[in-house]
Amino acid sequence: MNIAVFASGRGSNFSAIVRAVKKGKIKACLALLICDQPQAGVISRAKRAGVKVALVERKDFPDKTNFEARIIQILEENKIDLIVLAGFMRILSPAFVSHYKGRIINVHPALLPSFKGAHGIKEAYDYGVKVTGVTVHFVDEEMDHGPIILQKAVPIEKDDTLETLEKKIHRIEHLIYPQAIQLIMEGRLKLEGRKVSIINSVEPGPR
Repeated sequence: MNIAVFASGRGSNFSAIVRAVKKGKIKACLALLICDQPQAGVISRAKRAGVKVALVERKDFPDKTNFEARIIQILEENKIDLIVLAGFMRILSPAFVSHYKGRIINVHPALLPSFKGAHGIKEAYDYGVKVTGVTVHFVDEEMDHGPIILQKAVPIEKDDTLETLEKKIHRIEHLIYPQAIQLIMEGRLKLEGRKVSIINSVEPGPR
């Protein structure tokens, strides 16, 4: 199967996916990077990894519809099966999401449904919660709302700073995002309404 990563920034999650593919932890082809920012660090990461880059800037199109139509054209040309959002700083339209229903996933740096939006780590830190974490979810028409695939908690220790918490969160993102992608590659996710179950998973229990 062919994967496209959408990213706008430096690309640490992109690199984690590249490493997982190279190690065989994701059994798929990382076929394409879609980026909307010409100065984004993720572009050089993709080139070093030998991943095809498509730069699609919003300013080059009269409206969002045409911008997304160009992205869809590129995805179809490259026979993309799964879209992986990794710091893509644009909200996809309901029409785009519907076109790829069940084929777009996102990673969020908090335990959804808490602390939605672009500043989930800082908001959790400022709020004073004792536990935050990382969520991987399917994308639907609402922001940070789709069915949850995986979550992992990250405790906030009393001596954590925002910077140390960010490092802890990113470490977990780089761990569970590739895991979620591979579950999809293996066809092991069953979606019923909002609930995602993992097929043939071994639940830990008493010994």
